[in-house]
Amino acid sequence: MPALSHSVTSFMWALFLGLYIWLGGVAVGVNGAIAFVLAVVCGFAIFVFVRTYGEDSPRRPRSDG
Repeated sequence: MPALSHSVTSFMWALFLGLYIWLGGVAVGVNGAIAFVLAVVCGFAIFVFVRTYGEDSPRRPRSDG
C-alpha cells in the first residue's frame, strides 16, 4: 500500500470525525446549520491536533558497543 503524507492522513481524520459530529448533531435534533458550524470548527481542531501530535518521532538506533 502506498504511503500517504501526514497532512493527508490528518485531513482524513478531520473529515470523517467532522462528518460524524455533524451527523450525530443532526440525529439528536440540533439545527443543521449549527451542527455544520460545530463540525467544521471541531474538524479544524482535529486536523491541527493530529497534524501536530499524531506523527511518531523516529527512534534513535541503539549502540550495542
